[in-house]
Amino acid sequence: MGIGSVTQNIDIAQLVLYAFWLFFAGLCYYLARENHREGYPMETESGRGVISGWPIPESKTYLLPHGDVSIVPKLTPSPQVLALEPAHRWAGAPLVPTGHHPMLDGVGPGAWSDRADRPDVDYTGQPKIVPLRKLPLYSVQKGDTDPRGLEAVGADGVAGGKVVDLWIDTAETLFRYLEVELSDGSRRVMVPMNFARVRRHQVEVGAVLGSQFAAVPATRQAELITLLEEEKIQAYYGAGTLYAEPSRLEPLL
Repeated sequence: MGIGSVTQNIDIAQLVLYAFWLFFAGLCYYLARENHREGYPMETESGRGVISGWPIPESKTYLLPHGDVSIVPKLTPSPQVLALEPAHRWAGAPLVPTGHHPMLDGVGPGAWSDRADRPDVDYTGQPKIVPLRKLPLYSVQKGDTDPRGLEAVGADGVAGGKVVDLWIDTAETLFRYLEVELSDGSRRVMVPMNFARVRRHQVEVGAVLGSQFAAVPATRQAELITLLEEEKIQAYYGAGTLYAEPSRLEPLL
């Protein structure tokens, strides 16, 4: 037998190779299992069954900042009641809204996730996104157009209301929302900054029409917005990019 041989047919190099194969197989199994920690088990497209997946790890509890707890994996049925149906009869067909207001049906670009119904907070536990009127040390950059007092205009050129304030993310020092008072004065709604274009004389919101500002999901409190409310508001304007008017559903060519 040569140096390093265990028997005439097995040597140390061969044992190391077998050990590597076992380690690599175990690593693949571990990564596949951890990859299923979130997202599984999940409901079927029809909502009448559950896809368990394999392999599924044991549930693990994560202690989050500010006393929150997250347990994954965990099958938590969504409370959303979606008004939708498949556009075609085959499996995997796109879903189309069937409710009274397609921009509120939670379908397609208007889909939203069940985030926590509490405000996003900074490292001190205080709400991150607050109105500018509560922060006298913050202001609009000198030289930039201050949108307060400007009309918020939809894609049809019709004003839906007037901007009365901005909401700032104090952790990132960014304006996140415009607060718009409707033209009839009935209430105030939020417009995400990423859907708004601040011009010199008006604010353009191309995702919706002027009349559609009135249906923007509301916030429970006048000076506080929760993560769930942010999801619904963002989804409303996202849905407007496709459902605001019938022509947006047609092919470009």
